[in-house]
Amino acid sequence: MDGDTLYTIGDLARRTGLTVKAIRFYSDQGIVPPADRSPAGYRRYGIDAVARLDLVRTLRDLGLDLPTIRKVVDREVSLTEVAAAHAEALAVQIRTLRLRRAVLTAVARRGSTPEEMDLMHKLAKLSEDERRRLIGAFLDTAFGGQDAAPELVGIRRSMTPELPDNPEAEQVEAWVELAELSQDPDFRATMRRVVEQHAAERAQGDTTGPRRDFAAMVREHVGPALDAGVDPASPQAGAVVAAVMTQYARAFGCPDDLDLRRRLLARTESANDPRRERYLQLLAVINGWPAPESLAPVFDWFVRALRTAQGSALDRA
Repeated sequence: MDGDTLYTIGDLARRTGLTVKAIRFYSDQGIVPPADRSPAGYRRYGIDAVARLDLVRTLRDLGLDLPTIRKVVDREVSLTEVAAAHAEALAVQIRTLRLRRAVLTAVARRGSTPEEMDLMHKLAKLSEDERRRLIGAFLDTAFGGQDAAPELVGIRRSMTPELPDNPEAEQVEAWVELAELSQDPDFRATMRRVVEQHAAERAQGDTTGPRRDFAAMVREHVGPALDAGVDPASPQAGAVVAAVMTQYARAFGCPDDLDLRRRLLARTESANDPRRERYLQLLAVINGWPAPESLAPVFDWFVRALRTAQGSALDRA
C-alpha cells in the first residue's frame, strides 16, 4: 500500500494495534475522520490516519481528554502547550496523592482516632502561605520586639519549618505535631522567655567581639563530668558549677553572685524545656536536617548541680 491507498477500519486496526471499536469511536468523534467511503458505504482512511491514531493512543495513555486531543490533532493548539499544561496538572495531582499517602501512612503508624486524622489532614493540606502564617504567629509571639538583632533574625529563620512539596509520611507527621505544639500557649510563653533571656544576655558586657553561647559553655564543662559519672550533688560538681559561673561572669561582664546563679538557673530551666527540644527535633525531620544533639542530659545535670551549689551558698550567706 502506498500514500494514495485508502484503508478500511480493519486495515487500521492491524496497523495500529487498536480495536475496530476504538477506531470507529475516534472516527465518530471527528478525531480521525474518514477520507472517503466505499460504494457500500464503508469508511476508508488515508495514510495520515495511522499517524493520527498513533498520536491519539499516546495522548490517551498520558491521560489527556478527547476534546484536548482533537485540538492537538487538528493543530488548533500546539502539542508543546498541551504537554506543558498537562504536566503541571499532573504535578499537582501527584503532590496531592503523595500528601494523602503520607497522611494515611502516619495515621496507620500512630493509630490515630478519626478526630486526629481529620486534624492531621487539615494541617497537612494547608498551603505554603497558610503554613507560614501559622508558624509566623508562633514566632512573632516568641521573637516579637526582640528580633531586630541580626543574630536573632537568623535564629528565627532557623526555627521555620519548610514542608517539601512531596513530603514523606514522617515529615507530615512531624509537621502536624509541630503545628499543634506551636499553638500551645504555655510553650509560646516558654519560648518567649528563652528569647528574652538570650537577648538580655547578649546585651550584657562587651558586645564588640564574638562571645560563646551559654549552652556551649555549659556543655564544655558539664560534658566531661557527665561522662565521668560525677554526681551533680557532689563537691566535684560544685567545682564544675564554679567554672561555668566564672566563665559566664567574665564573658558577660557581671559579678558571680547569688543573683547571677538564680538567673542562670532560670535560663537553664527554660532552655531545658522538653517541648523546646521536641520542636527542634521535629523541625529537623520536616526540613530534612540531621537530628540535633540532645542537651537534656547536660542541662539536667547542671540544674541539679546548680541547685545544690546555690543551696550551699544560701546556707553560708
